[in-house]
Amino acid sequence: MTMADARRPSRQELLALKGRTLRISELLAMFGERVRNYQTVPMIQEALHEVGLDTHPSFTTCGLTTDMLVVTKNAAPAAEDEAGEEVQLGALPQQSFKVGDIPSARTGIASVTSSALLSAATHTMRQKNYSQLPVIDGLADLKGVITWSSIAARYEMGETPTLANSMVRDSIPMAEVHQELFTHLPELRQYGYLLVRENSGKFVGIITGADITGRFHELALPFFLVGEIEFRLRLCLGPKLTGDPVRILKGPSHSGDFSKLMFGEYVRLLDGDQSNERLRLHANDNWDALGWGGVDRVQFVAQLNRVRVIRNQIAHFDEKPLSAQQIDELSEFSGLLKQLF
Repeated sequence: MTMADARRPSRQELLALKGRTLRISELLAMFGERVRNYQTVPMIQEALHEVGLDTHPSFTTCGLTTDMLVVTKNAAPAAEDEAGEEVQLGALPQQSFKVGDIPSARTGIASVTSSALLSAATHTMRQKNYSQLPVIDGLADLKGVITWSSIAARYEMGETPTLANSMVRDSIPMAEVHQELFTHLPELRQYGYLLVRENSGKFVGIITGADITGRFHELALPFFLVGEIEFRLRLCLGPKLTGDPVRILKGPSHSGDFSKLMFGEYVRLLDGDQSNERLRLHANDNWDALGWGGVDRVQFVAQLNRVRVIRNQIAHFDEKPLSAQQIDELSEFSGLLKQLF
């Protein structure tokens, strides 16, 4: 089917989608299409945006079997309650890690066309310190990949290397932005890189081993800081607040075990400004039981709550890296707890 054959839903039909859940195949069918490509994706996106709608997650990169919610454009998905947001200590992240979560997967890709000279390719590789460079015509027509090894192989065979005879054409490691990253790690380990493309087929980035190392360092540092904070909070608060303080918060049938609490409940145990009057009064007693005369309660609780927010961001594997200020917040609070216990 050509673009001329495609039908465009009426404004009323599109507006009727708001609040509905559907899959990419259903959305494409509304436009008389079957696949996402460089023509259908912008056409559907434009139609949705014209009536103020979008999908969550984005239909441009989600999986074929993903259930998408049609929402008002730029609207964030409804927030879960605090208890629902939290993940128990030691639990795995609640979202899968996608290829597109690596920043370099979406920041563009340097390439040459099949008509370029080999010298143009090697100049770019030297200039940018690349070990490989894709050969792409247009946005999505991959002809091959030039590597230093493939060039050297031509010399070893006694041939003069050219762009055409030096290209690796088979077994080129590729992935799409919506796919699971971990399933592609064996390819990354074998070849040293992954070419990344959108569902439309357009190449949008490249991932190397260094990118993986850098991204996991960004994730690991705050994750371990939060783990240390929770460990020290239990050392500092647990001995004084296990038992009745926990049962008052959780109910008389609770075991009273402090280690069973969620992070947000640490805040409620100590917050002297919370709206629940009964818990507020008991929070005063809890703070007095700690005997921390040299610690400002208001500042401590406020910082504890900020750490809670950061912790939830980490535990859900938010694709946006923590800011330097947030890392400092975690480090400072960890340092404070070390002084208290």
